Amino acid sequence: MVLKNNVLNKGIKIGVFGVGYLGRIHLECLRETKFDICGFYDPDTELSAKVQKETGIPFIANPESLMNMSDAIDIVAPTPLHFEIALSAIEKGKHVFIEKPICQTPEEARILICKAKEMKVIGQVGHVERYNPAFVSVVNKKITPGFIEAHRLSSFSSRNHDVSVVLDLMIHDLDLILFLVNSEIVDIKANGIKVIHDTIDISNARLTFRNGCVANITASRISMKDMRKVRIFQKDAYISVDFLMKKTQIITMSDHDPNISNQDGWVIGDSTFKKVIHVEELASQTEDNAILAELNEFCESISFDRQPGVTLEMGAKALELAHEIENIINEV
Repeated sequence: MVLKNNVLNKGIKIGVFGVGYLGRIHLECLRETKFDICGFYDPDTELSAKVQKETGIPFIANPESLMNMSDAIDIVAPTPLHFEIALSAIEKGKHVFIEKPICQTPEEARILICKAKEMKVIGQVGHVERYNPAFVSVVNKKITPGFIEAHRLSSFSSRNHDVSVVLDLMIHDLDLILFLVNSEIVDIKANGIKVIHDTIDISNARLTFRNGCVANITASRISMKDMRKVRIFQKDAYISVDFLMKKTQIITMSDHDPNISNQDGWVIGDSTFKKVIHVEELASQTEDNAILAELNEFCESISFDRQPGVTLEMGAKALELAHEIENIINEV
């Protein structure tokens, strides 16, 4: 089912599955889009009654009824439920936005991709960091990574422990790195341990690409402070992306010209070797709310029958890599 522009004028009806912490954020963001929210479903009836009272958005007690009245479905339920909800929606010809990870297994992801193609529906995965203004500000720059260092550290929270830290946090950076490095992975090394939960709480992975790029990725959900940074090193630049602070720095180096006084930059070296260090702070002109930005793109992708920035295939690729990392850890 493809919605044409005349349908956009009437509003695309969307139903939300899951109104936990993140689902509530989605509900609030959807109010600011061109979507018409026709309702939400959550098996927790007490929570649903509270959300309905606070937001005025109707709780639809029958999930099939919600699907039938919707043109698109926003899936913000726990990961183990993603596949069942998404497959049911796609089979009904509904467009789907699936919060990351796309589902639990690569096999499930492949089924969703095939069914979405068959039913000609739009599918998008919620890898929200692609829409972070810090990342958006740098994606159009010339990026040819030689080494990438990623740290995604989170202080303890009682949320999102139905999956390991690899699928919970690290998968964000796996998606970003796969997007940045246009090369095949030839080697993976990984380790991780369970500290508090029954799934892995802290993990490190080292990816080697055929083109020589190496990515070192650390993810933890038991840290004392929060950090979400990716540092990119390449021949002509060092790029630092701080997703938490939404800031990006690009540091480059050029030869020092003795004939030019007051050169813009920081001069290093001695009389025989001098370089000028240039520091550029990037500012993004995009939407500061990354969740709102990705939901807006989902709406536009449906309206104009085009693929979104993060397709089901991209979500599946990040999931497959995350599973490879988990398998390596579990074999140790």
